Amino acid sequence: MITVLLVDDHPVVRAGLRGMLEAEPDLDVVGEAGSGAEAVALARVARPDVILMDLRMPGTDGVWATERILAETKRSKVVVLTTYETDADILRAVEAGAAGYLLKDATRAELAGAIRAAARGETVLAPSVAGRLVRQMRQPAGPTLSAREVEVLALVAKGMTNAEIGAALHISEATVKTHLLRAFGKLDVSDRTAAVTTAMARGLLG
Repeated sequence: MITVLLVDDHPVVRAGLRGMLEAEPDLDVVGEAGSGAEAVALARVARPDVILMDLRMPGTDGVWATERILAETKRSKVVVLTTYETDADILRAVEAGAAGYLLKDATRAELAGAIRAAARGETVLAPSVAGRLVRQMRQPAGPTLSAREVEVLALVAKGMTNAEIGAALHISEATVKTHLLRAFGKLDVSDRTAAVTTAMARGLLG
């Protein structure tokens, strides 16, 4: 049996996924989590073979949870299951160590097949996501923001101050400024607004 942990902040989505997967004789849903923090806690106890991870959730998101789960255990494989397929989202998930990236319009057969493949140690990508990664690799190398720089700029785009960003990411205001200055240098800009607009134009932000 392949054990599976479902992570999504919408109970209806989790119920739908559970119903789809329980119809598969070799898949066993061993738990559900509604946030990144809850996923980390449950993963420590259940130690599932595969975790289906929503990317964007209130508070602690799927990338944060993926990084922490994989830092604690080499057993579990994380497959991102999301409605988003921007270059920045894909990059953040891959950098965090996700074994796969699927979209929520996947069929039951595609989902079950991806879980089995991830459990075998294979990488699973939705066709559209694979295409994006190939296009990125073929493009001339440009500035690449770290996952944390992307997170900081995404919060800047929401109008948050450095202090608010620090509180949201559990880092100091000085560290926020450091990430911003590094991003400014990579993007060749001198202010927050220009950094956000340039990053979006280059597909580095969703």
